[in-house]
Amino acid sequence: MASMGSVYHGMTTLNLNGRMAYSKPSQYKSYGHLMGHYPCRTHISSPHHLGLLQSLGNPEAIIHWKNATKKNGAIRSKVEARPRAFDGLELVESWKEELKRLEGSDCLDEEHWNDLDYVQKLIDRRCVDNIRMLVVDSIQNAKTGHPGLPMGMAEVGYVLYRHVMKYNPRNPRWFNRDRFVLSAGHGCLLQYVCLHLAGFQSVQREDLKNLCKLGSHMPGHPENQITAGVEVTTGPLGQGVANAVGLALAERHLAARFNKPDAVVVDHKTFCIMGDGCAMEGISNEAASLAAHWKLNKLTLIYDENHNTIDGDTSLAFSEDICGRFRALGWNTIAVDNIHDNMQSFHRALLSAFSETEKPTFIKVKTLIGRLSMKEGTSAAHHGTFDDQDVEQMRRKLNWEDRDLFHVIPMVYREMQNQAEYGNSLEKEWNEMFEKYKQKYPSEGEEFTTLLQGGLPHDWESALPRWSESNPVDATRGYSNICLNQISKFIPGLLGGSADLASSNKVYLNGFEDFKQPETPWGRNIHYGVREHAMAGISNGIALHGSGLIPFAATFLVFSDYMKNSMRLSALSHAGVVYILSHDSIGLGEDGPTHQPVEHLAGLRAIPNLLVLRPGDGNETAGAYKVAINCREGPSVIALSRQKLAAHLTGTRIEGVEKGGYVISDNSNNDKPELILIGTGSELCLCESAAKKLREEGRKVRVVSLVCWELFDKQSKAYKDRILPPSVEKRLSVEAGSPLGWRKYVGTKGLILAVEEFGASGAYLNVFEQFGFTEENVTKVATSLLK
Repeated sequence: MASMGSVYHGMTTLNLNGRMAYSKPSQYKSYGHLMGHYPCRTHISSPHHLGLLQSLGNPEAIIHWKNATKKNGAIRSKVEARPRAFDGLELVESWKEELKRLEGSDCLDEEHWNDLDYVQKLIDRRCVDNIRMLVVDSIQNAKTGHPGLPMGMAEVGYVLYRHVMKYNPRNPRWFNRDRFVLSAGHGCLLQYVCLHLAGFQSVQREDLKNLCKLGSHMPGHPENQITAGVEVTTGPLGQGVANAVGLALAERHLAARFNKPDAVVVDHKTFCIMGDGCAMEGISNEAASLAAHWKLNKLTLIYDENHNTIDGDTSLAFSEDICGRFRALGWNTIAVDNIHDNMQSFHRALLSAFSETEKPTFIKVKTLIGRLSMKEGTSAAHHGTFDDQDVEQMRRKLNWEDRDLFHVIPMVYREMQNQAEYGNSLEKEWNEMFEKYKQKYPSEGEEFTTLLQGGLPHDWESALPRWSESNPVDATRGYSNICLNQISKFIPGLLGGSADLASSNKVYLNGFEDFKQPETPWGRNIHYGVREHAMAGISNGIALHGSGLIPFAATFLVFSDYMKNSMRLSALSHAGVVYILSHDSIGLGEDGPTHQPVEHLAGLRAIPNLLVLRPGDGNETAGAYKVAINCREGPSVIALSRQKLAAHLTGTRIEGVEKGGYVISDNSNNDKPELILIGTGSELCLCESAAKKLREEGRKVRVVSLVCWELFDKQSKAYKDRILPPSVEKRLSVEAGSPLGWRKYVGTKGLILAVEEFGASGAYLNVFEQFGFTEENVTKVATSLLK
C-alpha cells in the first residue's frame, strides 16, 4: 500500500486488494522533497473510494471530481489528486521518538525508517495504543463503564475514523457524510474517544473524564440528542443493526430519485458495529434479511466476534455459524482473523466490501475482549474497572508509565484529524456541486432542498381532506388511507409501509411504486413482510438519516408489543416516525382476544415524548395526521378502528385535535354542565349519543374528545380548566381499553368505563355489548352519576 509521504511518478490505478498498480517504476525521492510536485491521476470504482486516497496516498489530498459517468449501476469517476506540500522527513521525525517506545522498536534501523509503508503501520499501531489508554483512563476515573469492546475493537474504530469514513467534525450534520452506528452501544467509549481525536467539538478532553456522569456529553450508551457525531441512540442490542438498514435504505432511495449521470449528490456508506449479543437478538436477523432482500450494497456490518457475553463464553447459548447465517440471508461475508497483529487485513476487507455491487457486506472480526488487560479474552472484561496491578501492567506494556492520565500523543491528533480535513474539503466540493445541480435540474433541486430543510412544504396542510356529515361512513383506517394518499402528493419525503398488513391497515401510497432493487428503488411503498420489530427499527434509521424523509410504519395495535423497544427508542432519539396502528380495540371483533388490544394504549401513553392519537371520525383522523406530520421531534401513534364510524361527528374539527382535548358539544350555554362525558376513538360517538338522550331529559351535558392525552397535558392550566372545569366532578370516560390513566381526567368522583380483561371472539357489536360499550349502557352509567 502506498504510504503517506511517498513520492511516485506515473499513472496509478486503485485496485481493490488495497495496493497501487503503477504504470512505470516508482522512485522514492528524499524525505526533504516537497510533495505536490507530482500530481497523479487516478481512476476509482466509486466516489466513496475517494476517501481511501488519503490512506493510500497523502491524507490531505485535494480531490477534484471530473467526468463522472454512470455505467452498469456503478458510478465511474475520474479524479485528480493533488497532494499538498508535505515533508516526508518531517513526518518520520515527528513520530520517531514516540515510535521508539513501541515494543520491539529497538531493532529498527535506517532501512525501516526509510520505508514509509512500515512507518505508517507503526503510527497506526501507536494511535491504537493511545485509544486503549484513553479507554482505561476514562473507565478508572468514572469507576464504571464497559471497556471490553472498546479495547478489543480499537483497531476497527481507528481504521474507520482515520482511514475510511468521510465526515466533517466542523459540520457533523453534513448530508453526504458516511453514517456510523454502534449497535453494541455499551462499547460507546470507543466512539467517544474516536470523536474526540477526530476533532468533534462534542467530545472534549475534559469530557473523557466525565463518562456516565449526570449532564455529561458521554452517557453510558450513545445518545444522538446529547453527542454530536452520534447518528442514532443505541443500547438495547440489535436495534442499531435495524437503524443501519434504515440509514442505508434512505441513501439508496434518495440516490435513485436525485442522482444524475453527471451529478452524484447522494453517495455515502453506512457502517455498523454489532456484537455477539446483537447477533442473538431477533431484530438483527429480521433487519439483515431485509437488507439482503433490498440489495443494500453500501451497508457494511462489522461483527465483533469476541466469544463473550456477560454470563460467560458465548458457547453457553450460541453455537451457530454466523457467517453461514448471513450468507444464507444473501450477504457478502468476509472473515478477519488477526486484526490485533494485522490491522491492514481489516482495511483490505473494507476495500473488498466496497467492490460489492449487489449485496450488503458482513465482516466478522475476531477480537480479544479487553485487549491488553489481564482480563483479556474473558467475560470479566465486558464491564467494570481494572485493579491497580492491571493498570500498572498495561501502562508498562505500552511504555506509558511516565504519562499523565488522559494523555494524547500530539501527533495522534494530527493523524486523526487528517481525515477530518479531508471531509471538510469534500463538503465544500459537495456544496459547489449541489449549487450547479440546482441550476441544471431546478425541479429536482427544489425538491431535494425541501427535504434537506426538513421535508415539509409550507402549504402541505392544505392537502388534508375534510369530511361532512353527508360523506359515506368508513372505519378510521379508511379515512387514514385517504389522508395518506392526499398528503403524499405534497410531501416528497413521506414513505413507508406495513408488516404484511398494508391492505388491512390501508397504507399503500397509490402511484408511487414499491421500494425494490434494482427495479424501482425510488418507490415510496416499503414491504417489510412479517417483521414488525425490524420495521420500527428501520423506520428510526430512515427518520434519523437527516434528509427530510418521514417514515410511517403500520401494523395492528396489538402487535405494537413486537416493536415496543424500537418505539421507545423513537421517542428517546426524537425520531419522527408515524406509527399507524389499526384494529385498535376489542371492536375488531371476530379475530378474538389474541388480536384485540386492551392494555396497549395505556402502555404507549406511558412512553415519554410519544404522541398517542385516537381519532373518532374522518376529520379527527385528518387532524391526527396534521399533528403527527408536523411533529418532527418525536414519534406519533395514530390508533385507528376496523369498524365503521361517521365521517363527521358534529363538533369535531381538525384544529381541535392540536389541543389534544376539546369540547365537541355542550348544551349548558354559559352555565357549567352537570356532567362531562369524555371519549376517544370509536367510543366518542357513544358519548355523543348518550349525551343526546340525557339532554332530552333536560340534563346539561358536555362531550369532550380527549384524542391525545399528551397534547392536552401540555396546554395551559386555564385551557384545561375551561375544557374540564374542576367544579364539575361528575365525569365519565368511555374507552374500549385499559382504565389505567383515566383517573387523572375523571377525578376522584368520576367513573371509568373500560376493559379490564381480555376480549372475546365474535361480531364486534356483540363483543361491544358484552363489555358494555353501547349507547344504552353509557347512558345508564352516566345517569347513575346524576342521581
